[in-house]
Amino acid sequence: MSDFTSDFWHYYVAGLTLISILACLVLLWISGSVKVKARDDNTTGHIWDEDLREQDNPLPKWWVYLFIITVVFGLVYGLLYPMFGAKPGLLGWSQAGQYQAEKQSNLDAAAPLFAAFSEKSVEQLAQDPAAMAIGSRLYMNFCVQCHAADARGGLTFPNLADKDWQWGGEPAAIQNAIANGLMGVMPPMAAAVGSPNDVLNLAHYVLSLSDSPHDTVRAAEGRGNWASCAACHGADGTGNTAMGAPNLTDNIWLHGWGVDAVVKSINEGITNVMPGQSHLLNEQQIHVLTAYVWSLSNTAAAK
Repeated sequence: MSDFTSDFWHYYVAGLTLISILACLVLLWISGSVKVKARDDNTTGHIWDEDLREQDNPLPKWWVYLFIITVVFGLVYGLLYPMFGAKPGLLGWSQAGQYQAEKQSNLDAAAPLFAAFSEKSVEQLAQDPAAMAIGSRLYMNFCVQCHAADARGGLTFPNLADKDWQWGGEPAAIQNAIANGLMGVMPPMAAAVGSPNDVLNLAHYVLSLSDSPHDTVRAAEGRGNWASCAACHGADGTGNTAMGAPNLTDNIWLHGWGVDAVVKSINEGITNVMPGQSHLLNEQQIHVLTAYVWSLSNTAAAK
């Protein structure tokens, strides 16, 4: 990787760009100075399509001047803007700088509106059509890629429109998840459980907690190994929001349903990550987005 971050590439790009521009002037000079021996009728002897004859006429003056102006423009542009490798240009312009300036301009324009929103609770914002309209747009920009347009998620991506909250569905928990992100880790438990047959029995017991299709005999055998799981999921399997341990009794399966999926989870473990958005959203935006996400599973209170 050091090859791609060294100064060599800066000089390579800058040199190649400058040489390309200057080569245009050299090409113009050659085309104007090199003479072709023409015939008496001012043709070169080159014929295309039987009757198209090439003449030895000089380049039009307007074309030459326009060519020179273009080259000069390229050189001036390269001095003012970052065109020659890592050189920033005399104007100090950059894509990142322009993005930050436009972003700040938009935030400043919306500041009075967000200031009014910040004085309201999440529950109050959920009943504010203007706040929900903005929250919906924030959701579509920052959340829809994982949780889908209808907020019902998918495999490994939680459904935000139901009452099943792995880390808690209170406004404070949602706001923390949006701002700081979450990481749920289930370690591989096969070694603690025992043999592959023991793992299979435990998987059937896990399925029995939600009354999902299972082998009752194997489930009875697997119950003895439940202690390996109870530390996180609770003695009754209802989970622990403080640890992000999901409820195994509600028949909602984030990482796949059925014996094979449960066995795989026990054998291999699970790691699920939600990135924090505080580096992209300010506190006021997170507050509004929190209200919108909360409203998805509290539709009665949001009306």
